[in-house]
Amino acid sequence: MKRQLTIFLWICAYTMFLFSVRAQGTGANESDWKLAIQSYTFHRFTLVEALDKTAELGIKYIEVYPGHKLGGKWGDRPFDFNLDTQTQRELKAMSASKGVKIVATGVFIPSVASDWPKLFAFARSMEMEMITCEPSLADWDEVEKLAEQYGIRVAVHNHPQPSSYWNPSLLLDAISGRSKLIGSCADVGHWRREGLNQLDCLNRLKSRIISFHFKDIASPETGDPHDVVWGTGVLDVEKMMEIMKEQQFKGYISIEYEYNWDNSLPEIKKSIEYFNQVTERMF
Repeated sequence: MKRQLTIFLWICAYTMFLFSVRAQGTGANESDWKLAIQSYTFHRFTLVEALDKTAELGIKYIEVYPGHKLGGKWGDRPFDFNLDTQTQRELKAMSASKGVKIVATGVFIPSVASDWPKLFAFARSMEMEMITCEPSLADWDEVEKLAEQYGIRVAVHNHPQPSSYWNPSLLLDAISGRSKLIGSCADVGHWRREGLNQLDCLNRLKSRIISFHFKDIASPETGDPHDVVWGTGVLDVEKMMEIMKEQQFKGYISIEYEYNWDNSLPEIKKSIEYFNQVTERMF
């Protein structure tokens, strides 16, 4: 009887182990796709609260937008390159305690060219991997030099017109011949809202995509192309992911959910579930 109980307990433990491995071994992990949160998703909350929400979602990475109020003991102090070394250390430690890593900051749009060295030094100090930004066309030599110096990737975002990069062709013209550390932060929603086909845009950029501000949106024809749960809008999320796989994309896919600001977690959770289902099929 004792032996049978031991065997039964061993089987239960082994089954739980297999379930745990299955839950963690998603297709996204196999493809080196890393879901992140763009903290603007939670801009009505402090960064401390945004980190808590990110952890609740089971997401391990966050991209923090410049100016996000820190909260906690720091109050309304903004996240930017003016943070002192002690605050930076404390932020990294607090983020790590929640199981979340700050991997990027953006979207950074400099007011003066002299801000670039400060930003790259800040990114290095915070152990970030990339900077999401929209550089002035006149600043590219400086930005490229700093990217190479610090080994930090530069992901160029595409805000709507009059942004210099609203169309992928404009970005490719600007970075042609430049370091492979420089590429696109593909905001697929902005493309569609600007009347571009997001699938064509992804194909045009090919291997120059560094990261994503990923989303699905309601039809622009409704007059309110707001964010919706992935797989329920017009962006053909599964087809976008197929293109990403074809291009052998590896990197961060930041969830930027800009709707139901005060209670977006249920919709984000559904989007993550859809993403995991698709990656399981694809890989």
